[in-house]
Amino acid sequence: MGIILEPLGKQHDRSKFACGEGELDDWFRRRAGQDERRNIARVFVAVDSELGVVGFYSLSSFKLDVDELSEEITHKLPRYDGIPAALIGRLARDSRVRGQGIGELLVADAVRRILSAAQSLAVFAIIVDAKDERAATFYARFGFRRFPLRPNRLFLLTSSALAALERM
Repeated sequence: MGIILEPLGKQHDRSKFACGEGELDDWFRRRAGQDERRNIARVFVAVDSELGVVGFYSLSSFKLDVDELSEEITHKLPRYDGIPAALIGRLARDSRVRGQGIGELLVADAVRRILSAAQSLAVFAIIVDAKDERAATFYARFGFRRFPLRPNRLFLLTSSALAALERM
């Protein structure tokens, strides 16, 4: 299986994608292209040469409320209301490729793209909103930490992500 990660385009058939979560399937099939055209999100897809689209994720800019972070992190930050961040808004892999590492590949690609953008645009942290506890546990495996007051919202400091990539 050869996977290519690329921006969502008209050539991608989204009709067969099914991750098992109706809300994610519906967004990808019906609204991902609209969000892309409206500059709400950038959508990237994992494409298998035989199966077609087997995964996707979306990226958006995000304003992180400083009050949501722990004192351990905020004590070194300026007292601004918001800090620049990037949001991995939606991420899913097709049920046909469950257990083949596509989810991990999508997270790694999203983090790399964010770190690349962070060379030109300030990004303090990468944010994810996990759909449920299973998803939160998935992101925690990559070093994402839970917000104290919102356990299904997690963050990864870009400095931590960059350090992890440099160790690879």
